[in-house]
Amino acid sequence: MALTVPPPDCSLLLPCDPALERHIEEVWTARLAKEPWLFNGTKFRLHSFRDVPSIRPLLTLTLGLTCYKDYLGTNWSSQVEELRQRGEVEYGDPLALLAQPLGVGAVLFTHDGHVVLIRRSQRVAEAGGQLDIPGGHPEPEAVSECPVTMATLQQRPEAVVSELFSSVCAEIRDEVNVPLCSLTAPILMGVALNHTSAGRPSAEFYVSCSLTSDEVRSLYWKGGAEAHESTDIVFLSRTLCPILMVFRKVNSPIFQGSYTSYYFFNGTSSYIPLSLFLVVFVFGVAVRTNLIS
Repeated sequence: MALTVPPPDCSLLLPCDPALERHIEEVWTARLAKEPWLFNGTKFRLHSFRDVPSIRPLLTLTLGLTCYKDYLGTNWSSQVEELRQRGEVEYGDPLALLAQPLGVGAVLFTHDGHVVLIRRSQRVAEAGGQLDIPGGHPEPEAVSECPVTMATLQQRPEAVVSELFSSVCAEIRDEVNVPLCSLTAPILMGVALNHTSAGRPSAEFYVSCSLTSDEVRSLYWKGGAEAHESTDIVFLSRTLCPILMVFRKVNSPIFQGSYTSYYFFNGTSSYIPLSLFLVVFVFGVAVRTNLIS
C-alpha cells in the first residue's frame, strides 16, 4: 500500500477541566467496583478524517492520544449529552470533550464463504452477550519501544498507519485463534460512528481467511490469547447477515455498522441501522496520519 505521510500540520490544545476530570475519575471508580477486571490503557483518539483528492484515493486521519478510562468517563457518561453541548458551544465540535478512541473491526470471511462472528462475554465493558465481529483497538505502545508521547508518535507516522492495519489482524488472531499467515491483508472499508457510545469511531476492514469454517471453529475452541472475551463462535452465510441485523438486541452496533459497510461496497445495501452513522470510503484507499498534541 502506497503511503504519503506529511509532517503534523495542526494542534489541538484543550484546557484541563477539573470538574470533568473528577467526573471521569468517579465513573471509572464506579465501573471498577462492578467490573474489577477492567484496566486502563493508552489509545489513539480520532480527531477527524478527510478524503484527499489524489491519483489514488487517500484518507487522512488526524489522531491524538486518549485512554480507556477517559472513554468510559465521557462517551459512556450519564452526562454525555451535556458534554456534547459544551463541546459545540465552547469549541465548535460536539465531540471535543469526548475521548473518541479509535477502534478496529473485521468483516472476516472463511475459505468456504462464511462470515465469522463471536458472542461477547458478559465480562467485557461493552455489548456483553451480543454477537460481534472480531476487533479491538490499535495500540500506541506498539508503535515505538519508547514511552508513548505525542512527540514520539509524530516521529513515526508510517508506523502508526502500519499499526492501524496490523492491529485488526492481531485481534482476529487473539480472539478467534487463527494464525496470521491464514489472513489476507486487511482492506479498509470505512469508519463507523457508534451512536450507542456517543459516536465512538471504529475503522472497519475486510479480511479473508484461507481456513474453512470447520477449521476456524476447531481452532477457536482450543482458546486464543483473548478467549475470555467471548463465549461462542457463529458462522453465517452472506445472505443471512442482513436478516440477522434486524434483531438489534442480539447484535453489537459495530457488527451492524461493519456489515452495512460491507454491503455498500458490494452494491447490495438496502438496510442502514439507525443505531449507527456510517462514513464509507473507497475500497483499498491509501492512508496517512496527522498526529496532534
